[in-house]
Amino acid sequence: MKKNRYLLCLLLACLMLYFAVPRLSINLDGAQGIFSLTWLAFALMVIAGNLTGLLYSPKKTRKMPTGRLKKKSRSYY
Repeated sequence: MKKNRYLLCLLLACLMLYFAVPRLSINLDGAQGIFSLTWLAFALMVIAGNLTGLLYSPKKTRKMPTGRLKKKSRSYY
C-alpha cells in the first residue's frame, strides 16, 4: 500500500516539475531567482525522498500459516 503512495507522489512531483521548469527563470537576480532555485531544490528533495522510500522500503515477507499444532492431550483414566 505504501509503495502505491510513494509512486503516486513521485509521479505528481515529476508532473509539477515538468510544468514548472519552463516557467521558472533561474538567471534572474533578486527574489525571483532565489525563489526559483529554492523551489527546484525542494522539488528535487521531494522526488529523491519518494524514490528512496520506493526503492528501500522493506519487502513484504510471506507469513507462514499460523495454524495451531495440535497438542497431545493427556488422559489419566
